[in-house]
Amino acid sequence: MTESNGAKIQEGDLKALKRTVLVRFSLILLMLGLVFFLSAGTMKYREAWAYIITISIPMIIFGIYMFRHNPKFLERRMKTEEKRKEQKLIQKVGALPFLLVYLLPGLDKRLGWSDLPFSIALIGLTMVLLGYLMILYVFITNSYASRVVEVEKEQRVITTGPYALVRHPMYVGVIFFYGVTPIALGSYWAMIPSLLIIPILVFRIKDEEKELLENLTGYREYTHKVKYRLLPFVW
Repeated sequence: MTESNGAKIQEGDLKALKRTVLVRFSLILLMLGLVFFLSAGTMKYREAWAYIITISIPMIIFGIYMFRHNPKFLERRMKTEEKRKEQKLIQKVGALPFLLVYLLPGLDKRLGWSDLPFSIALIGLTMVLLGYLMILYVFITNSYASRVVEVEKEQRVITTGPYALVRHPMYVGVIFFYGVTPIALGSYWAMIPSLLIIPILVFRIKDEEKELLENLTGYREYTHKVKYRLLPFVW
């Protein structure tokens, strides 16, 4: 039996969780590979290979760490079905630009739209890694950072680490991560859908805060202390 943040996970449930995480991880890599290489029309797409390897390594290390120290967090991250109708709509609308961020670079590679040196792609890849590490840091700070918008009974407001600067640091990391992903994949044109991700996340945050204000004790007081959602002195 494993205990995390006051919640116990039975061994049978832990094994099931490991299988779910492993399957989900494998599917992510498979889907990325299919999107990258089918759209590019070739396996000789070094930017894509470098991207997959770069995000896989910290993902594996983080997963192993969380299984040992906080499997309950991984259980939360496996949830994908939103309960709020507003979030379901945002999820559906937002799927397209996220997909295009990964699909357009392959088409760009195939058709030669961009002439982006591999050295620049490597700089972009380094920034992708920084954005991903930023997201993982948020996950370690806040074990209630679920994939869906919900408030659990034992959940509390997190005010330390990145949450002392902005109210939604995970989305800061997401914007940064996807904002530089097109460069890492060798495409300028994919920057267009990456910019569309920002308003989608703004709408998500606005609705998410309604849920937090209504159901998370102390969140209203937290909003008075930390005034900005994404960017200090801006919003």
